[in-house]
Amino acid sequence: MLKKDLVSIRDLNVRDLGGIFTLAGKVKKQPHKFNQALKGKTLALVFEKPSNRTQVSFQVGMYQLGGNSIYLGPEGLGLGVRESTKDAAKTLSRYVDGIVLRTFSHKTILEMAGSASVPLINGLSDLLHPCQIISDLFTIKEKFGKFKRITLVYVGDGNNICHSLLYGCSKVGLNLNIATPRIYSPSPGILQESKSFAKKSKTNLVLFEEACDAVKGADIVYTDVWTSMGREKEAAQRKRYFKNFQLNKKLLSFAKRKCLIMHCLPAHHGEEITDGVMESPNSIVFDQAENRLHVQKAILMQLLLKVKSERLKA
Repeated sequence: MLKKDLVSIRDLNVRDLGGIFTLAGKVKKQPHKFNQALKGKTLALVFEKPSNRTQVSFQVGMYQLGGNSIYLGPEGLGLGVRESTKDAAKTLSRYVDGIVLRTFSHKTILEMAGSASVPLINGLSDLLHPCQIISDLFTIKEKFGKFKRITLVYVGDGNNICHSLLYGCSKVGLNLNIATPRIYSPSPGILQESKSFAKKSKTNLVLFEEACDAVKGADIVYTDVWTSMGREKEAAQRKRYFKNFQLNKKLLSFAKRKCLIMHCLPAHHGEEITDGVMESPNSIVFDQAENRLHVQKAILMQLLLKVKSERLKA
């Protein structure tokens, strides 16, 4: 069972993740059995960054579970400008049963989680994207039935997706190769922590500077945009550094013939991934996208159905 908040996969153990996967599988198979699970519950979606999958999957998820959601976009709360994050967290805690925060600075996630008396879900920060990766792991488990002796290769920026993959793969025992230019390597601190988790799960975590070396023997190849939201000024420089990290047929010729293709979306077609690869029979990109709904419903049920005895102390 999850703790109060979902801030990082770092805070979860194998049993926590297994519980989410099991419940998500039940929800996906028989959604009608859970259509009143969160009746009377309300979720606040506080988004400083726009979204497609995160917003829609949480809103639809709450509706399908019998609950309600309120969207507060960038022009709404104005965290840290119109109102302090601390005050917003305490106020929302009096109105709603849970908060999803999608923001730039991970510090904002930690500040709101520390001030809110209701569950806080990290819907994305510049450091981590736990909901995406938990859903991706669920998708991999669906396809392979296991994590052991499977190798996932991430090709691209050492960003929030990469960081959460490090935590997630090292926890469940999924081998992970990361191919990225040295200048865009993942956080040394997160890498070190993940390696300590990997020792316990007997998982291989390896960094590469050449994508063709990383994908040799890959069961899955995963990529993300080269330029994340908020870093648009770096786009030209990043294209130069990542030009040899495009997920295309030539790169995939080094991987297993039936290796699966993953992308967290949105995709920049023709940049980090070609249309031929994105739309190939081996692509499970839209299975990933669908599973965001089922997995987040499981996360919502685990968090929002807890008794919050401390709520009125905010």
